[in-house]
Amino acid sequence: MHGRAELGFVHVDGADRLGRLYQRAPLRVLFPDPPLGEPPQAALVTTSGGLAGGDILELSVHAGPAAQALVLGSAAEKIYRSTGPDTVVQVDLTADTGAMLEYLPQETILFDGSRLRRTTRINAAVDSVVLAGEILVFGRVARGETLTRGLLREAWEVRIDNRLVWVDALHMQDDLRAVLDAPAGFGGAIVAASLVLVGSDGAAHRDHLRDLLADYPGRFGCSLVGGVLVARWLDHDPARLRAAFGQAWKNLRHNAMNRPAGLPRLWDI
Repeated sequence: MHGRAELGFVHVDGADRLGRLYQRAPLRVLFPDPPLGEPPQAALVTTSGGLAGGDILELSVHAGPAAQALVLGSAAEKIYRSTGPDTVVQVDLTADTGAMLEYLPQETILFDGSRLRRTTRINAAVDSVVLAGEILVFGRVARGETLTRGLLREAWEVRIDNRLVWVDALHMQDDLRAVLDAPAGFGGAIVAASLVLVGSDGAAHRDHLRDLLADYPGRFGCSLVGGVLVARWLDHDPARLRAAFGQAWKNLRHNAMNRPAGLPRLWDI
C-alpha cells in the first residue's frame, strides 16, 4: 500500500482554513470542528488498521503565511511484523512566515519483528513556530509482548529558512533487545518520546520544561540545538510518559503559540 495526504492551510480575511487537500488510501484525513479559540484541526486515519512490511505512508503539511493549524493522529499507529520489507513513513512539515503549525500524532506501536523507517522533515520560516512530536512503544506491552528483533530508524531534519540546523537519527537493527536493555542505551524502557519546538524563545521554554518536569520519575531531558528545542523521554510506564508528554505539549503550545493550554479531544479518547 502507498498512502499519501497533502494538506495546505491558508490565512484569508482574518481566518484560517484548509486551502488544499489530496488524499490516497490508506491515509485519510478527517476534519473535526475545533473548539472556540483553536485553529483548524486535521485528524489522520490509517484505514488499513496498521502498516505492514512494504507499506509507504507520505504526509505533507504546509501552513501558508500567517496560517495556523493542528494536525493530529486519531489513534495509535501499529507497525506489524515484517518478513523482510521495510515500512516507510515520510512526514514533511512546512511553515511559512508568521505561521504556527502543530503535528501531534499518537503512539506508534512496534510489533516484534517490525521494520520501520520514518523521517520527519521540518522547514520553518525564521518567524514561524512548529511544534512536533512522536511516541514509540516497543512491543505490544498490553499483552506482554517485548520487542526483540526488527529494524527501527527514526530520523529528524530541521531547516530554518531552508538552512539545515539540526539532524538526528536513531538506528537499531536485528537484535533490538540488546540495545533496549543496555544501561547505556534505553535502560529497559518500553516507551520513548521526542518533542521538537522550532521558533519562539527556545531557551526560556527549555527552562520552563525542566521546572515543570523536575519530579518526573522516568528519564527526561531537554536541550537547545541550533535554535531548536528538543525534549526526550524514556519510561517503563506508557501511561505515565503519555501524561508527561501531554503536560509538556500543553505548556509549549500555550507559551510559544498563545493557544489554550489543552489537548485535542481525540487525544483523551
